Order: sequence, then C-alpha cells, then structure tokens
Amino acid sequence: MTSRSVPSRNSAQEIAESVQFEPEFISGLREIFETRVAFNQTIGLKIGEITPTLVQGHIAMRPDLVGHSAYQRIHGGVISAGLDSMGGLAVMAAIAAKHMDDTPAQRLHRFSRLGTIDLRVDYMRPGIGKEFLLTARVLRLGSRVANTQMEFLSVDGELLSTGTAAYIVS
Repeated sequence: MTSRSVPSRNSAQEIAESVQFEPEFISGLREIFETRVAFNQTIGLKIGEITPTLVQGHIAMRPDLVGHSAYQRIHGGVISAGLDSMGGLAVMAAIAAKHMDDTPAQRLHRFSRLGTIDLRVDYMRPGIGKEFLLTARVLRLGSRVANTQMEFLSVDGELLSTGTAAYIVS
C-alpha cells in the first residue's frame, strides 16, 4: 500500500497566501465585476483588494440605494447582492490560486459556470453611512461546491451584516 501526502489545511493556506496574482488577472477580475456584471454597476460595487484568501470591496451610499427614507438606510437587497458578489469573487480568487500554471486569460475563463446555490444574510445593525466596506473569504473549496463567509461593515469597521453562501464551481 502506498501512502499519499495530502497537504494539511495550514499548508494549503500557506500556499494560497504565497500566491501573487498578476496585474492583468486583477484588472480582468475588476472588469468582470465592475463592468460586465450590470447589477454590480447599479449598486456601485467597487473592488478593492484581491488575494487568494481575502477579497475586499466598497459601496458608496447614493439616494437610489435608500431602503428606508426616514433614516436613509441602505436597502437590504443592496447588502445581500453586494455580499453575494463578493462571495463569488472570493471563490474566483481561490480557484485561480490553484491554477497559477494557467495564463491569466485561462484563469478568468474558468469562472463561466460559477453560480450561487445558497445565500444567507443576517442583518445585525442598520446600514447607515456614506460608504460601506465588504469582505469575503472562502471557508471550503471543493471540486463542485465552495462555501464562503462575507461581512458588510461601516467605514469605521462596525459589523452591520454577515453572510454565508454556497457556490457551484463545476
């Protein structure tokens, strides 16, 4: 019987953290999320940092995003859509980190079949502010399904909403 060495979760994490994406890949992901996904344009989602283990973005508050006019709260649908998009982006980054031998264009093409299969959002505090930060990380990347955890925060770092999601990746 032969034994096969399987990377531990810590070593897999270390490998992912050591990956540096090319500027061409980063700009391609930004174009997909900020330009080609029309609804992300509608809510004003802008992508910040993209690493294999964490992605960040932000949404600036505008009058057309208000869900409660008396308090100028951001609409819950904007929060959930933003968290869903960021979760998908985190999955894309994690998949890309596993395929660094591919060209940036080949890695960007891998995402054509990615889709949300489950999304849960917990609204913890009212979304009141001029700008909001969003973060996402992959909890598990399987061969068919990926699971993510996302956060929606005030610019001061106060946690306003959390999300978890599952995405089909095959």
